[in-house]
Amino acid sequence: MVITEMANDFGGSLQVENVQALASKDLNDVPPRYIRPERQSEQVLIDESLQIPVIDMSKLMDEDELMKLHLACKDWGFFQLINHGISEEVMEKMKINIAEFFNLPLEEKMVYAQQPNNIEGYGQAFVLSDEQKLDWGDMFFLIAQPPSLRNTRLWPNIPGSLRATLDKYSSQLQEVTISLLKLMARNLGIESEKLASLFEGGTQGVRMNYYPPCVQADKVMGLTTHSDATGLTLLIQANEVQGLQIEKNCKWIPIKPVSGAIIVNVGDIIEIMSNGIYKSIVHRAVVNPEKERLSIAAFHGPRMNTIVGPIPELVKDKAIYKSIPYEEFIRLVVASKLDGKNLLSNMKLQI
Repeated sequence: MVITEMANDFGGSLQVENVQALASKDLNDVPPRYIRPERQSEQVLIDESLQIPVIDMSKLMDEDELMKLHLACKDWGFFQLINHGISEEVMEKMKINIAEFFNLPLEEKMVYAQQPNNIEGYGQAFVLSDEQKLDWGDMFFLIAQPPSLRNTRLWPNIPGSLRATLDKYSSQLQEVTISLLKLMARNLGIESEKLASLFEGGTQGVRMNYYPPCVQADKVMGLTTHSDATGLTLLIQANEVQGLQIEKNCKWIPIKPVSGAIIVNVGDIIEIMSNGIYKSIVHRAVVNPEKERLSIAAFHGPRMNTIVGPIPELVKDKAIYKSIPYEEFIRLVVASKLDGKNLLSNMKLQI
């Protein structure tokens, strides 16, 4: 979500121990900094019949499917997108390449380690103090779009096909995102280009996640509870191990991915721009006691000169959110630890 040549101006994350290496030590007890006491009192829905909507992109010229998209963005903030047009071959290669990268020896992955005051690279994100709780997972974050903003030093040469695969995958994701934004604008009753024009040529950050198995899986968190501080997030699982959960009606709903689908979620920026009509949803990642889990999330933001605020045509009575430059919004994101929808709450106007 941060332009490469400006990344050093926005800050970064403190370096912490590599979780994959920590998990390989056959621990009987997880270090206290990873233990989350709140997990003992949570409610997780066991009934798998309640799932996020499935949207067929090939049918979105049909009014019924378009209405399904509208209700998914309005009532759920999450949906699974099928028949999206992204090459199955590219998606599968992406999954294989990411697994190969995380299976490299630690010293080879550390060549791409995050540097101070920079969120790109291999490590963890949003670690701002030596006291805060840590996630049971490692990540590799790269700016993938637009191509002119890539820090190619951080794009691995091993596995050999990763660069080319990520280039194709990220470009196709960008096209899907722009198409979705046009349809969402139509559903919101504004010109189809109104949203899309803000995101054409915008930033796309790709976060590749590795969650090792954990002997105390029910006491740790793979990725802290949060909403995404972006426009739209497009995510795929890179293996068959589930872990994504969303919060609805004070309960956690495990998401069961549909084969070949992309999981799409509304980010904070779209909630702000729609003046609260569409909702970003709190979600998290949990870990498995026996198997590793891998996923790939692509975060789509607007161009750097964009003002993040309610679109005037969608302000019927009064604006719910502030309007600030995207650059200032990024600074708020990088300087904040993950904490539910706290960042969005700070963007609300006092009414």
